[in-house]
Amino acid sequence: MKLLNKLKIFTLQDLITYFPRNHEDRSIPKKISDCKDGEEVLIRGVATSKVIETFARKLKIYKLIVRDGENACTITWFNQPYLKNIFKVGHTYNFYGRIETKLGRYEMKSPVYDEVGEDKNTGKIIPIYPLTYGISQNTIRKIIENGIDEVYGNLEETLPDYILKKYNLININEAIKQIHFPSHKNNFIKARYRLVFEELLGFQLALLSLNEHY
Repeated sequence: MKLLNKLKIFTLQDLITYFPRNHEDRSIPKKISDCKDGEEVLIRGVATSKVIETFARKLKIYKLIVRDGENACTITWFNQPYLKNIFKVGHTYNFYGRIETKLGRYEMKSPVYDEVGEDKNTGKIIPIYPLTYGISQNTIRKIIENGIDEVYGNLEETLPDYILKKYNLININEAIKQIHFPSHKNNFIKARYRLVFEELLGFQLALLSLNEHY
């Protein structure tokens, strides 16, 4: 795939070692009342009305009101008419995006969303990758996820058992999975520690090899 080649991804190994530049923690919802203006945050709310369509100049605006039991938040999208058929009154949804607060009112524009329990775009820690024009975060995530599923459990361990035990390192299969799609922040830290340790170890061994020749 030419777009992957632009990212210097040519092989399956290139793919699974194309590490995220950072992660977004979309796993823990925050109360609407605790949100700060301009904050990137996950909120969880019950849809209290159907999506309302309004117009402003050439824009079609779609608004949904959700409540978390105490406060309401207006969710706003632009030029996305299909949303009128997505949300159901009384159902609970996750929304992740930038929240705005003005005079005690809360609004979130163009967030990603899931119905609670789906956990496709929210409810977990999401990797963010360096991209090239023509490929989206969702696309690269899915491709990398498929690649990891293909190799998970079959990657050959590169460190001896005594090193793993001595330095409390997780195995290579788990490290690759958790560096991309960590199930918890602690698991990401363990994965990064394992991979950085291996990189530094390889560098030290290379230096020792050079010293033996000079």
